[in-house]
Amino acid sequence: MDSTAVEIDGSVMEGGGQILRVSAALSCITGTAIKITKIRAGRSTPGLRPQHLSGLQLVSDLCSGSLQGASIGSTDVSLTPGKIRSGSHVADPQTAGSVCLLLQVALPCAVFADAASQLCLKGGTNAEMAPQIDYTLKVFKPIVERFGVNFDCDVKMRGYYPKGGGEVNVTVNPVKELRPVTLTERGNITKIHGRAFVAGVLPFKLAKDMSTAAVRTIRKEIKELYINIQALQEKEKACGNGNGIIIIAESSTGCLFAGSALGKKGVYADKVGIEAAEMLLRNIRHNGCVDEFLQDQLIIFMALAKGTSRIRTGAVTLHTQTAIHIAEQLTQAKFTISKCEDEMSSSVTYIIECHGSGVVNPNL
Repeated sequence: MDSTAVEIDGSVMEGGGQILRVSAALSCITGTAIKITKIRAGRSTPGLRPQHLSGLQLVSDLCSGSLQGASIGSTDVSLTPGKIRSGSHVADPQTAGSVCLLLQVALPCAVFADAASQLCLKGGTNAEMAPQIDYTLKVFKPIVERFGVNFDCDVKMRGYYPKGGGEVNVTVNPVKELRPVTLTERGNITKIHGRAFVAGVLPFKLAKDMSTAAVRTIRKEIKELYINIQALQEKEKACGNGNGIIIIAESSTGCLFAGSALGKKGVYADKVGIEAAEMLLRNIRHNGCVDEFLQDQLIIFMALAKGTSRIRTGAVTLHTQTAIHIAEQLTQAKFTISKCEDEMSSSVTYIIECHGSGVVNPNL
């Protein structure tokens, strides 16, 4: 264990919680001590929020590590990792902080444990500024499993802003090493489906309005497919009030894309549906193989895999560039991004290529 910690500037590029998640997970996996400074320096509420704090505590717990400076509002944190340990781990920010972001930081770590891990993650399952749990299950999970990652996820309770109260139980199985993934052929969109939900005291009509507006919007651009967006009333497995929609598109080669939106006070339901539909359409127009949200979530797995991964994307997001920057700082992985002009369509795509660092699980 090297006593000199690698210093990570938490204010660079995207400058948000994602830097914390990627660097904490990689610190845990590589056994490298890190010191993150200037955490969320440019945000309206700088420093650690409950969400980030419980994510860091979860990683520290997973790797029997020690944390310094881990308190709400703190802008400097140090993590000295120990050995990754399996077993049961709980994370509860006691807010509507996203369970999906907690999973983002913990999953890569648990993959390199000595046995299966049970993660009990509490907070918001369908929260703003984060993937909805339905996205994590229907888009992220099938694609990340191609790397060899293996996890099960049981949604015990859904939780919404501002109450939270959601709970997700995740079982992660360890692997010896991760495989590289190639996603370069998009194929045709073959299926579009989704769910529009209301929970708590909100009327069911909102779900139907979101669904109808979304279908209508997609229809304008994609005429040949049957679009099935179920309207749902969340009953006993939901805490608090909320409404939202997620729409998923599948391609003939198994690529997955999504558009989603959550209802807010004073926003008409059809507007929420249209927002999700437009997001989906934007993400399938470019002919890439992943949407703008999956892009950055795959970087850490590309960096850890043994071999070369290649993924075709639309415009490369700042989140993705930030994840690459941190991954190259903390692992031996090397990334290159090349632009592809497609004569078939006017859209520009990019290939993100990574020679992974080939981390081998020392605990198996």
